[in-house]
Amino acid sequence: MSSIAKANLPEYSVSELSQALKRTVEDAYGLVRVRGELSGFKRATSGHLYLALKDADALMDGVMWKGQAARLRFVPEDGLEVIATGRLTTYPGRSKYQIVIEAMEPAGAGALMALLEERKRKLLAEGLFDANRKRALPHLPEVIGIVTSPTGAVIRDILHRLADRFPRHVLVWPVLVQGDGAAAQIAQAIDGFNALDPDGPIPRPDVLIVARGGGSIEDLWAFNEEIVVRAAASSTIPLISAVGHETDTTLIDFASDLRAPTPTAAAEFAVPVRAELRESVADLGRRLELATQRLAKDRRTSLDALTRNWPLAERLLEVPRQRLDLAADRLPRALSGLVRLGEARLARTAGRLSPQNLQARLAEGHRRQNDLGRRLKPAAARLITDKKNALQAVGRLMDSLSYRSVLSRGFALVRDDAGRPVMKAADTRASARIQIEWLDGSQQAVISPEAAPKKRKEPTNPDQPRLID
Repeated sequence: MSSIAKANLPEYSVSELSQALKRTVEDAYGLVRVRGELSGFKRATSGHLYLALKDADALMDGVMWKGQAARLRFVPEDGLEVIATGRLTTYPGRSKYQIVIEAMEPAGAGALMALLEERKRKLLAEGLFDANRKRALPHLPEVIGIVTSPTGAVIRDILHRLADRFPRHVLVWPVLVQGDGAAAQIAQAIDGFNALDPDGPIPRPDVLIVARGGGSIEDLWAFNEEIVVRAAASSTIPLISAVGHETDTTLIDFASDLRAPTPTAAAEFAVPVRAELRESVADLGRRLELATQRLAKDRRTSLDALTRNWPLAERLLEVPRQRLDLAADRLPRALSGLVRLGEARLARTAGRLSPQNLQARLAEGHRRQNDLGRRLKPAAARLITDKKNALQAVGRLMDSLSYRSVLSRGFALVRDDAGRPVMKAADTRASARIQIEWLDGSQQAVISPEAAPKKRKEPTNPDQPRLID
């Protein structure tokens, strides 16, 4: 190159040339849409997003400032194919070019579905969707916690259906149900309800409902985020998911204890119908009353069967009466014999006394005899009293076992003309005389032909076989 040519070339500083390149790139590519796979995704503490877009042959750095990142409807992650809209620029400090992203969306529903399936397989492998983790819903919860948007038709539909079926105490935790920050708010609401003290000023719900209306897969994406699914799986309060319409499925449906096809159906699952519950309770009451009546009847029949086998009270008292009579006959003779025995012993003792001690011994004997007589009389009285008490006890037992105690409760004893008790109606015949005994007396009666049991007619045809009874 000649010296003249070198003199005609302008001279730039590094900064001037970098700025010139920056203006050229920005002017030529002021607004572009780039399709690529996310790589090296990182969210800075400032809220800015730093990432790279790549394909099979190239890689481009990218940045998304905090304001635009807050409007994202999904959570970016490595491996997700996206379409980024923004402007190209350079970073002079590193001699690199990058795209400043103003908007970003998944590259079609297929990319989201692939991400959803991959996340579903991951959480399934961790056991978050296992059936043995599911808890049964309480039959009639006292408090129902609802996680949803405080505005819109969803909360109104749930409250209206609860009021129709069985009004309950409802706590609403308002959250965003789509967009940036929605997943974090939903997870915080589920964890917040579980953290309530059962005895605290705010009652802890017995069941939770997480609900929102229908929408596209992007609209419902917050309920596919791991933070929401893990919060639902770790909830100790039974949880019903009611996200979208019947055909919509999100990952929270697999982690919840019960999936409802609609928010209105979630309210129906949460509480029974009060009218049906009242009818069920009334039916159980009627059945209990009939069962009690049958039990009392069976017990009464068993008692009657037992009383028929009891022995007569007179027979139970025959032996005790005879023994008492024998004891009463022997008692006076025993007392007289005891006195005579004492007199004989006294006489033998007096014969052995010396003349000088005879008077003293005689006086002592008289004293002992008098003392024995005084002791003998109360002893005899006590013995007679004891026997009398025993006789009265036997008499009370006889009264308690007597059939007359049954008569005192309103029953009557029926005897035939021979004085034998009539146990069954089949033992009577028409025009037979019977005796009816009540507690305060008895009365004669005659069995009328209409009241007598009818005999079975024998077949008139002699060739017809007779049925065996």
